[in-house]
Amino acid sequence: MKHKGSCHCGNVNIEVKGECQSVVECNCSHCSRKGYLLWFVPRADVSVTAEDGALSTYTFNKHEIKHHFCATCGCAPFGFGAHGGVEMAAINVRCLEGIDLAGIKRQQVDGRSS
Repeated sequence: MKHKGSCHCGNVNIEVKGECQSVVECNCSHCSRKGYLLWFVPRADVSVTAEDGALSTYTFNKHEIKHHFCATCGCAPFGFGAHGGVEMAAINVRCLEGIDLAGIKRQQVDGRSS
């Protein structure tokens, strides 16, 4: 299954292959302020369309995930990083079309303590 999504203004578009069964809901200062619900998928399963200069990047703490956000509207639909040597994408499911957030299992992560 393919899911499409974007930032708020539409300057950054993503397409993700896969079935979203569960998401990570982290309580760290960044994720909780942004309201992230992250679905981790292999980097190869994500395509991004954005004009040059449309994306900005933010890293924090261990700098393991490069959180990408739209330079115009500030919306953050995805991030890229690696886990165990495997390139991964962290998809903010709140930015995907047609996702039933109430029906997705949430895995609570205590990022505040790490």
